[in-house]
Amino acid sequence: MGGIVNASNSTAPEGNDGNCGSQVLLNVYDLTPLNNYVYWFGLGIFHSGIEVHGMEYGFGAHDFPTSGVFEVEPRSCPGFIYRCSITLGYINMLHSEFRTFMENVASEYHGDTYHLISKNCNHFTNDISRRLTGRGIPGWVNRLAQLGSMCNCLLPENIQVSTVKQLPDYHVYSEEEGSENLSGTTPHEATESDDADQDKHLLSPSTGGGVKTFIKEAQR
Repeated sequence: MGGIVNASNSTAPEGNDGNCGSQVLLNVYDLTPLNNYVYWFGLGIFHSGIEVHGMEYGFGAHDFPTSGVFEVEPRSCPGFIYRCSITLGYINMLHSEFRTFMENVASEYHGDTYHLISKNCNHFTNDISRRLTGRGIPGWVNRLAQLGSMCNCLLPENIQVSTVKQLPDYHVYSEEEGSENLSGTTPHEATESDDADQDKHLLSPSTGGGVKTFIKEAQR
């Protein structure tokens, strides 16, 4: 696996063929101070995001069958404590091409399909890493979810926060303008969420820290 790095440089050095690649980073966050005690045993409760082309992408829960993929400024995901960045590899993909890739992926990661054990933020980053670089994220990042699939009692109650109650706002990328616009439109009206649904949880509140904006999925 890639090593822990200083994440300030996102461009690979030029190779012998003269091509430069964009660095793919895994940004890892602590969900609880308990991580400081169990991290060295290969355990912990973590959130992770994929950083490419100067933005970080993650996956979170909300109550609607629309994209749960969001973007934030790197290493500033709200509600979490940044721990480290890990180099996963490099890609030769233009920013516009990468945005199209993420919009297509967003259709596979709706907010209402988020599951703390079987489809969480770390499953998302592992999937994206494999698609982009051919290898997954380090096993320790999502190990507790793997253990939790065998025993739910391993997951502390204080990380089981209710799902997002508001309609998500989306960024729409315009290739012609080379810019992004906010869109608050969704294909349906907001409905009351089922508070009894204990399988869907955000790993953090949606307040504080950086601004989190959902990616609008590609139309099929």
